[in-house]
Parts: sequence; structure tokens; C-alpha cells
Amino acid sequence: MGAQDNYERLVARIGQLESALVAYSGGVDSTLLAVTAHAVLGERCAAVLATGDTQPAEEVAAARELAGELGLRLLEVETYELADPRFAANPPDRCYWCKGELFSLLARVADVNGFSVVIDGSNADDLADYRPGRQACIELGILSPLAEVGMGKDDIRAIAKDLGLPNWDKPSMACLASRFPYGTPITEEALVRVAEAESALRTLGVSQSRVRAHGELARVEVEPTELDCAWERREAIASAVRDAGFTWVALDLDGYRSGALNEALGEQDRATRS
Repeated sequence: MGAQDNYERLVARIGQLESALVAYSGGVDSTLLAVTAHAVLGERCAAVLATGDTQPAEEVAAARELAGELGLRLLEVETYELADPRFAANPPDRCYWCKGELFSLLARVADVNGFSVVIDGSNADDLADYRPGRQACIELGILSPLAEVGMGKDDIRAIAKDLGLPNWDKPSMACLASRFPYGTPITEEALVRVAEAESALRTLGVSQSRVRAHGELARVEVEPTELDCAWERREAIASAVRDAGFTWVALDLDGYRSGALNEALGEQDRATRS
């Protein structure tokens, strides 16, 4: 089934909802969902942007600006992930506790504002990886229309481009907590260091990167197609990452891949909350 067919199914699925609060981050997935929900439901929908410890400030600002450009009704909530010791300890099911806190809050926001359901931008491709946060969404009754109709990232980008969404080709951005190996405690200082390092890499023109924090060592992932360029610019990259507070900088020869730190998980860990 093609992207357009899946999108028509998405429109029909959203049309079945009485009203909806869209969990919005400014990424292409949630933006397409929010724009579509706005077109289908009109005043019976709104987008909600979460701001908190694990969201880079520049990403929040960009999401806020984009919502304004697209004419979305935008609500905002502040989250405090690090206040939960179960999250800060960074266990393999860290995302379960994060999503549980976040979507419990969004469910309350939806109830207060009269929305019948909360929907999020999880897509069909997300179902293939270890994502314990999905269990929290299921338990809380959060709907994922993109995943329901089988829309993966390629479909989403194609439709977003057709609709003229300015972020149709925006690189994926996961929360900053995903930069730390499981079992490594997450602190505000560590999050700031990673955020500053990745911001510096974007300033250098690196389109898609992750700075995985292994103590004082930063393991930098870039798109495989950019590895040669990154190697040629290794001195500038190393300097930028060290300026953010790391002592050593390494370039991951496998390149960027989503969920890279899940590679170290055993089957028993993956069975938790999955």
C-alpha cells in the first residue's frame, strides 16, 4: 500500500475521533499528525508541547515557532523527568517511566480541556525496536494513528513533503536521555553537556548526529554517508565536543543508527516493558 493510501486511512482514522489532543514535539511525525488532526477536527483538537529536562531548548523553541507558522492551537506543559529516581537511574525500561509521567500529565490536560483522547506520533517503524515507552502508552490508552494505519518514516516524509511542511526532511531527534548507556545515572549537568555538544555539531553543519556519553568519553555518531566528511573535519568536531565538557572524543565507525544503545541489551532486558 502506497504512502497516499496510508494517508487517506490516517485521515479516516482521525475522523472517527470525537476530539483529540496531539502530543507534539516539532518532529516530522507529530507535525504531520497535528496538521492532519487540525484539518480534520478543527477546533476539536489542539497540539501540546512538553518542555523539560530532556528536551533541548533550541528544539522546543523551533517547535513553538513551527506551530505558529502552521496555525496550530498550541498548549504547553512542563515536565520534570529527573525528579523521578526510577528515570534518573537510567534502567533499560527508563522510557516506560518517562512516558508514563508524560502521558499521565497529557491525559489530565486533555481532560481539563475537554479532549476525548490523546494521540501521539509513534509510527509503524517504531514498533520494530525496543521501546518500553509504548507499554506506558498502551496502559494509559494513548492512541498512535500513524502506527495504526501502517505509516512508517518514509511514508510520513513523502506526505509531509507533498503537503509543504517545512520540516519534512528534518533529522530525527530523540530525547537527550537516550545518549547515556543504561545504568549510567542521568543528571542535569550531563544532559546540558550532551545538548551543547550536539548543538555545536549542528553549527558545524553535521545534519544528523548523536553524542553518546560514556563518562568523559563522547562517542559521536553521524550519518554513514557523512563519515568521510566527519573524519576530514575531525579536529573541529573534537574541539567542539571537548568545549562542551568532554575529555575524549571518538567517532563511531558504524555511524548513526536509531536506538544504538539498545544493541547492548540482552533478551531478558528487551522483554522488560516491551
